[in-house]
Amino acid sequence: QVQLVESGGGLVQAGGSLRLSCAASGMKFDIFAMGWYRQAPGKERELVAHISSGGSTNYAGSAKGRFTISRDNAKNTVYLQMNSLKPEDTAVYYCRANYEIYGANYWGKGTLVTVSS
Repeated sequence: QVQLVESGGGLVQAGGSLRLSCAASGMKFDIFAMGWYRQAPGKERELVAHISSGGSTNYAGSAKGRFTISRDNAKNTVYLQMNSLKPEDTAVYYCRANYEIYGANYWGKGTLVTVSS
C-alpha cells in the first residue's frame, strides 16, 4: 500500500523558513515524479514545485527564487525548502507522486503551513 506522509509544517513569521518533508513507502520511489501542491482556504489546489525522476525541477512563479524542491531516493523522501515566507504562502501543502506510464497517482494528507504577518 502506497503511503505519502508529509511533515514539517507549522506556524512561522513572515520572512522565516520551513522545510517540508514527504516520506514515501510502498512504492518504487525513484521512478516517480514528485510534486508539492498547496491549497489555501477558499482556493483551488495549485502546483508549487515539481521534480522528475531524473531530478529536473520546475516551480510556480510564486515559488521561484524562494522555494527549492529536492529528493533523496535513498531515503524515499522529497523535500521543499521554503525561504522568505509570506502570509500568502499560508495553505495546506500536499505531496504528490506520479508515474504517468502506469497512470499511478498518489497524494499525501497534507501539512498545514501558516505564515503570520
